This record gives sequence, structure tokens and C-alpha cells, in this order.
Amino acid sequence: MSQKIHHIFILPDPPSPCRLDQALTKLLPDYSRTQIQAWIESGQVLLNGITTQAKTKIHGGEKIEITTTLKRQPAWEAEEIPLTIIYEDEALIVINKPAGMVVHPGAGNTQSTLLNALLHHAPALKALPRAGIIHRLDKDTSGLLLVAKTPGAYKKLTSQLKKRTILREYQTIVAGTLISGATIDAPLTRHPVQRKRMAVLDTGKPAITHYRIMEKYRAFTRLKVKLETGRTHQIRVHMAYIRHPIVGDKTYGPRLQIPKKSSPALADFLRQFKRQALHAFTLGITHPVTKEWIQWEASLPQDMQELIAVLKEDTACS
Repeated sequence: MSQKIHHIFILPDPPSPCRLDQALTKLLPDYSRTQIQAWIESGQVLLNGITTQAKTKIHGGEKIEITTTLKRQPAWEAEEIPLTIIYEDEALIVINKPAGMVVHPGAGNTQSTLLNALLHHAPALKALPRAGIIHRLDKDTSGLLLVAKTPGAYKKLTSQLKKRTILREYQTIVAGTLISGATIDAPLTRHPVQRKRMAVLDTGKPAITHYRIMEKYRAFTRLKVKLETGRTHQIRVHMAYIRHPIVGDKTYGPRLQIPKKSSPALADFLRQFKRQALHAFTLGITHPVTKEWIQWEASLPQDMQELIAVLKEDTACS
């Protein structure tokens, strides 16, 4: 499915000569500069009746004609699935996603995703890319997730994501006792053989993770982790890379190893803990409409609270 769009207008006089793509980005705020540049370079934008380049200088008074086709989003189905909404206004929604919920439909997960639930809650989201979802969380990661409700908000929030100005902090529990916080600067890309996994390789994209210690246990450590970049599985891969994998991470952690001298309660709990102990607990943005900084927090889910309680008890008894 696709949608044709056709615009004809006269460019207003700019304060000073500027590039065509810059002028069009201001006049068409619902479209990204990257999208507009693609239209220009593919000949879908005519300047005074002829094709041109994105860098062409404009002075005002030029006639612009845009004829292009927008791909419509797949016909995702709305489903009545409960959502924990932390915040909502005319521009955005903040969701506290539970562990076990897939964010976006894909192979093997075409229904019962967060996206399906969002379309039931706000049907107008079907007009936005990925139903307005700005970033993702892994299926078994819980916590705060940001959704735009309008094209303008989507453009501004994705721009903040690219510029790394969105605050995203996580809490996690990792194997082993760390001495101090640090920064992991290690590029990530798809694993060359196991394509569903990510790996640290020199050919990967830059990936930077900051972490500091929140609490130490006998054989584990609770961390606050701040993302500077947002690569797929970034925290999970980086923690495994420094040999402190996240508790319960079956993809990047080793087979379950119960630390020596663990209490029976801890050993039983670790055997039953079936997801990575990772929770997105802080999210902060510059609001796309008010321009004010706004920040949210989501308390740790019950399973991680119980894990921490068992770890504290095990530590006290050692």
C-alpha cells in the first residue's frame, strides 16, 4: 500500500540565501531532512520546473513542485491489550513495558505486541512509522519506552535520539563483584555466524555504555547503566564482554552457574529466574512541543525486587 503526495508552492524569502533542503525542511516539518534530500536527489522535487540538488542555494520566489509516493505502514492489527501508561499528552506517550512483551511485530511475533496494543489505545498511530515507537526494548527487558503521537513529535524525538540527548538509564544485576564503575567503549555489529546475536567487533558501529555500582552482594553486583548510544542488545553484550553477564541472560550469559556457598533460597531463585535482570527505569527528553525537559522513573518490577531481596539475604548469611 502507498500514498501519493503532490505539493506546489512558492518559496518565501529566507533571511539569507540557504540550501534548498534546509528551506524545505522548515516548510515541511512533518518530513525529515533525510527524506527530503532523498526526494530531491531522485528527481521528485522540481525547482522552477527542473530537477536540482539538495545543496542548491535558494533566494525566495522559486516555484517548487514535489511529486512522490509514501509507503504506507503494514496493516497491523489493533488488539485490546492492557498498557501501563506512565504519561500521555497530545504529543507523546510513555509506557512501562513488562518483561515478556515484544515491542514490534516480526517473524514469529505478529500479534500481542506493544505496537498492537498501542493501535487499540490510539488508532491514529497507524499513520506513523512503527506506530510512533521511538526506541525499542528487548522482549525480556522491562521498563520505560517512548512513543510519539504526531508526525512533528516523531521527527523531533527521533532527532533527539540520533543526537544522543535522550536520557536512558537502566538498573541491572550482573554476575560477579565489580570494584568500581566505568565506561565500556566497544563497537557492536551482527555476529558473523549467529545472526540473531550481536558481537563486539572492530567493524561494528560505535557503542558506549556507562555504569556505576549501586549495591554489592556476595557474588553479584547491582548497577545503574546509562546509554550514550543505543545499539541492539548493547547493555547485554557489553556486560558479557567485560565478563560480568546479566543475571538470567540466556543469549549472552554462560549456562546457569550457582556461586559456591549460595543459600538454598538463592540457588532456587536463580534457577527459576527466566529473563535478563534489566530494567529501563529512567527516561528523560526535551518535550517536542513545550521544549521543557521532562523526566520519568519506573520502579523495579516485582521479579527484580525479589531477586535483590534474596541476594541481600544470601550476602548477610555469608
